Amino acid sequence: MPDSRTPLFGLPSPAERRRLADALRTETVGGIVLLAAAVVALLLANTPLSDAYESVSDFHFGVPALGLDLSVAHWASDGALTVFFFVAGIELKRELLTGELRRPAAAALPVVAAFCGMAVPALVYVAVNVVGGGDLDGWAVPMATDIAFALGVLAVIGTNLPSGIRAFLLTLAIVDDLGAIVVIAVFYTSGLDWLALGGALAGLALFWVLHHRTPVRGWYVYVPLGLVIWALMYNSGVHATIAGVAMGMLLRVRLRKGADGAPDEEVSPAEHIEHLVRPLSAGFVVPLFALFAAGVGVSGSALAETVRQPEGLGVVLGLFAGKILGVFGGTYLAARFTRARLNPDLSWPDVAGVSMLAGIGFTVSLLVSELAFTDAETMERVKAAVLVGSLLSALCAGVLLRMRDKKYRKLWEDETRDEDLDGIADIDQDEDPVTRPAEARRRAEARERERAARAEGEAESGPDGTRPGGG
Repeated sequence: MPDSRTPLFGLPSPAERRRLADALRTETVGGIVLLAAAVVALLLANTPLSDAYESVSDFHFGVPALGLDLSVAHWASDGALTVFFFVAGIELKRELLTGELRRPAAAALPVVAAFCGMAVPALVYVAVNVVGGGDLDGWAVPMATDIAFALGVLAVIGTNLPSGIRAFLLTLAIVDDLGAIVVIAVFYTSGLDWLALGGALAGLALFWVLHHRTPVRGWYVYVPLGLVIWALMYNSGVHATIAGVAMGMLLRVRLRKGADGAPDEEVSPAEHIEHLVRPLSAGFVVPLFALFAAGVGVSGSALAETVRQPEGLGVVLGLFAGKILGVFGGTYLAARFTRARLNPDLSWPDVAGVSMLAGIGFTVSLLVSELAFTDAETMERVKAAVLVGSLLSALCAGVLLRMRDKKYRKLWEDETRDEDLDGIADIDQDEDPVTRPAEARRRAEARERERAARAEGEAESGPDGTRPGGG
């Protein structure tokens, strides 16, 4: 009887694979630039240039009359990072309406894994800080996954891993971003200015009308309108990046159809705009944020103090252990108690590797650190903890997935080897030690392993085929 359960990490549709490849190319390059920006920030903060670095970071400019007199660091986190969340909004809407998340059976899997991957790290943080008497406001810091960094690590490891791993990681991060957006909007918003919020909502309504009900498409209309919406959202007390998410989700992701019912455009406005904006987000905006957010002291004493304090220890354990337990555990529960099943091309060590990668929480974790703590010393300590937890996750994931990559590369080599150059893979032909010696050795080794396993099983069984001491 055929297995009707939904495959876990199955091969995406052709359209999804194309979008995934585009995203991987940009996010991989962006991850490398992001890593470089983080390294530069750490060097600036831990060298004689630290005073100049702090002066630039704290330098204020803007329009005070509009409530926009911000430091350079705040312009990077509250302003530029809005572009990152704008792209996240587009991705989220596309996945919900036209992607894998539109099907409940497929959506349930990454949603369960992402939810557990957010809840468990938060619970780990809370548990550590309840026991240690720390500040509970940082419970959301270890919840987020940095997709650019994670995909960058995945790209460095190798290209032989199944595409399902990358597809799942990207989908997991999209759901994770949604969770982070909700957390920021609900738990890190204070002192609402209802007039400014009403203005921002009116601006979003105008944005929707112009986009869906008029032929207006010029950037010279939408960019100024977007800036007004952002400024009103900032002054409302809601974190300004929420404006980016809202505008991204208002874009049309489905193709417009003509009178005959066939699409009369090659790409949707959302996909076209995302194609233009994503390189700006991954290659400039997020690295700019990292440049001013990742500059924390990393001396031996500072790192020791980080893990001695409950806030820092909670973040490190939340990212490193909480993410692994949450994502892997959620995936296992979904496969164990629902109709989902693990794709035959993958194994649970692959899932463990993805779960470790999910512990790389950089961009959003650093942002939440700034929102959660008002004490500068605690904030610096927690930021250092984010770097430590992310580094541990990246290193462990790199080791495990590198081993998996070697295994998949060997499988690919075995499946495509053609020693006799007859155009037919050796694995599909009869054994011939003369013309196909490598394949003959592989089969002989497989038979030897099978005989050893059978002999071991017989040794553990009694004469009647039962195990000694069995019933």
